[in-house]
Amino acid sequence: MAQPVWIIDDDKAIRWVLEKALTRAGIGFDSYASADDALNALYDATPQAIISDIRMPGTDGLKFLAKVKQEHPQLPVIIMTAHSDLDSAVSAFQGGAFEYLPKPFDIDQAVLLIERALAESQAQSGGPDSPEALPVLLGQAPAMQDVFRAIGRLAQSNVTVLITGESGTGKERVAEALHRHSVRSGKPFIALNTAAIPKDLLESELFGHEKGAFTGALATRRGRFEESEGGTLFLDEIGDMPTELQTRLLRVLSDGHFYRVGGHTPIKANVRVIAATHQNLEQRVRDGQFREDLYHRLNVIRLRLPPLRERREDIPLLARHFLAKSASQLGVEPKRLSEAAMALIQRSAFTGNVRELENLCQWICVMAPGQTVEVADLPPELREPAAAAAARQNESWEHELTEEIRRRLQAGESGIVDELTRRFETACIRAGLSHTGGRKVEAAQLLGWGRNTLTRKIQELGLEIQDAG
Repeated sequence: MAQPVWIIDDDKAIRWVLEKALTRAGIGFDSYASADDALNALYDATPQAIISDIRMPGTDGLKFLAKVKQEHPQLPVIIMTAHSDLDSAVSAFQGGAFEYLPKPFDIDQAVLLIERALAESQAQSGGPDSPEALPVLLGQAPAMQDVFRAIGRLAQSNVTVLITGESGTGKERVAEALHRHSVRSGKPFIALNTAAIPKDLLESELFGHEKGAFTGALATRRGRFEESEGGTLFLDEIGDMPTELQTRLLRVLSDGHFYRVGGHTPIKANVRVIAATHQNLEQRVRDGQFREDLYHRLNVIRLRLPPLRERREDIPLLARHFLAKSASQLGVEPKRLSEAAMALIQRSAFTGNVRELENLCQWICVMAPGQTVEVADLPPELREPAAAAAARQNESWEHELTEEIRRRLQAGESGIVDELTRRFETACIRAGLSHTGGRKVEAAQLLGWGRNTLTRKIQELGLEIQDAG
């Protein structure tokens, strides 16, 4: 039986490094010293992904890629290349390579790339247990590559991580990936949405309670901290946590102990905490709604997940995966999007991000009549943007902004203009830099600022922006 990954390289040292890394990741492999050996093996078995060098004696990587794609067009092939072979890497992409890996490479990045290839292979196969076998992260956009690299660097660390991003961007998926690649992967991963638990129950949910601690506490109950012992506790929507519980959480992160509700014996917590929020925690700290000391405890390493509109090139890959997943759940053949339908989907707003795209693919799987989905088969709100816009005229951003201000005024909040201005400027900066590929001078001009003004605002807003000029 073929192992899921084949390693092909005439350099024994490269094979050894990859073999050790895949062993640690729990991924099976077969190794070959030449492409010809691997081609012979393909007559009897087929892997789920291949990672191959480009320059080898005998059949080189590009010729090998062409032969593999001829017989197995859906099989992902990663091509390894030295920096001097970038022209060959372009040829590899033109030949259908899944991705290229420049030498020398970061081993954690290599494993993540192989896992993405496996996820793509599983999505293409549509088997009953493949799309859902593992929570996958897919994406070839630079912003997602940064996330993958960060996960790789954090693989052997127990450091606390704060994940930020809009609703639907996949924050829990990233938390699961961080756990799966960590030394705690053999222990539990427990997720808790702090905004979904009533305030009166959240303390018991987190820390557990002793029998008789309150009315209805008929037995001792372990909380999420105990359930995730040795593993990872993911606290979603941390910005909504009540202030008194923020104090208790800070104490756990500070000294590593907690008490059950009604308890008097300290319990040691050996848990890695990963938190996530779609809110601006810095602003909530300034507004007195979030403890500054807890913010600094959580914000050791921050990962920002890009909204789908900043990674539109990933939409085809994600759509194929979700279509395969939905088909698997229904026990039917995956549907395919025509070029015109895919192009229309790529232009869509997707304010709900990846979650909205997944919902769309579920709709298509159930409602579209044929195996090949045309534009006419898509939901009306995608096909008729003008009509949909008219139907949603009361949901314009100006209307939503007005309603948000009214809600805050009714809640007795203050400093509203300052906070909304910060959020507006943050959105302008991120959109401008995304549009210009990170070039600050060009983005500043388009936004109507000077470069120094843009740089100052980035610093004042505490934005993590890579300088591309």
